[in-house]
Amino acid sequence: FSKIWHCLNVDPRVFAAAHSWVELCDYVPALLTGATRPEQIKRSVCAAGHKAMYSSEWGGLPDAEFLAMLDPKLAGLRPRLYEQAFSSECRAGVLCAKWAQSLGLPEGIPVAVGAIDAHYGAVGSGVAPGTLVKIIGTSACDITVAPQGAEALDIPGVCGIVHGSVLPGYYGIEAGQSAVGDIFNWFVREICEGGASLHEKLAAEASSLRPGQSGLLALDWNNGNRSVLVDARLTGLLVGQTLATTRAEIYRALIEATAFGALTIQNRLAEYGVPIERVVACGGIAEKSPLLMQIYADITGRTMEISRATQACALGAALFGAVVAGPEAGGYATAGEAQAAMTGTKERIYRPDPERHAVYQELYALYRRLHDSFGVAGTQECLADVMKKLLELKSRA
Repeated sequence: FSKIWHCLNVDPRVFAAAHSWVELCDYVPALLTGATRPEQIKRSVCAAGHKAMYSSEWGGLPDAEFLAMLDPKLAGLRPRLYEQAFSSECRAGVLCAKWAQSLGLPEGIPVAVGAIDAHYGAVGSGVAPGTLVKIIGTSACDITVAPQGAEALDIPGVCGIVHGSVLPGYYGIEAGQSAVGDIFNWFVREICEGGASLHEKLAAEASSLRPGQSGLLALDWNNGNRSVLVDARLTGLLVGQTLATTRAEIYRALIEATAFGALTIQNRLAEYGVPIERVVACGGIAEKSPLLMQIYADITGRTMEISRATQACALGAALFGAVVAGPEAGGYATAGEAQAAMTGTKERIYRPDPERHAVYQELYALYRRLHDSFGVAGTQECLADVMKKLLELKSRA
């Protein structure tokens, strides 16, 4: 609804001309199956839940009374939307003749209900209870699942909790960070005036540094904080600079800051009954940066693996295609069976080093003090000793 509301505010003519609204992940299956009217489209519970506040426990989409409090025109749109949404083990339909001919495929192939790309990426990377998939790119999306219980999950600071949005029969849990790779790119491009080759140079130099050696500590909020503070008006911070601070030290501190942000999310999940035992990463940075992967392992204290699929989102979509085809057509009966057969991780595993993890625990305690002082209203914390503690860690490194 935020996108619809945005359109209403910035271009009322487009809003007025629209009969209804369709998510891209619903439009593509509709196109392939020959559905030509909004009411014919099977809507994705993934998109409906994460983007339109759909909840089967609450009766579906928000009602007209709620929408009217935002804008009366949104309430008028409500009857032209939909009442039911489906998870991806359901068929959206079958491949229509037109698209069968265009794609060179047999007519009648089952087409699964769609989902958001990151959620398919989690499925294609082997997400399961206890396994968090971290899609690391310009930003980061953290996805895991939890068994459906008697009560709906409520995790403060984690806005994306939708039943069936990732795997059937589980709550899909989505958190994330507003910037990861974008922070590194900002530093290299805007501060160092460099390009891709400078990333490699700084990473090589930063690899020789030990935890705490830089004397620096950063907050990874250059694009706001998505989880767990949910505040777009927070900004980045770097503490501990001296006249001897190097570019490589800052580069490593920024990587460490994003890892501390990742740990904060994992701790929040565990605090509310969703323990994380292993992390599987996918996305461009996971493939390209051994330095980042090792720092994440050392800071979180958890093993970091990399999805075997270089196109994990596409694999997740194909996986549900195999599920809706079923065993009789060479597919699988359940998403779990399909994952066991189609997903996996690469041979290299990044394991936390106990000594580095111990130092990072001290740094993380300082990070949390900055995190709460700048991000949590009402926090009363004296920060006078933070710089001196960073210098102590530097002297010990």
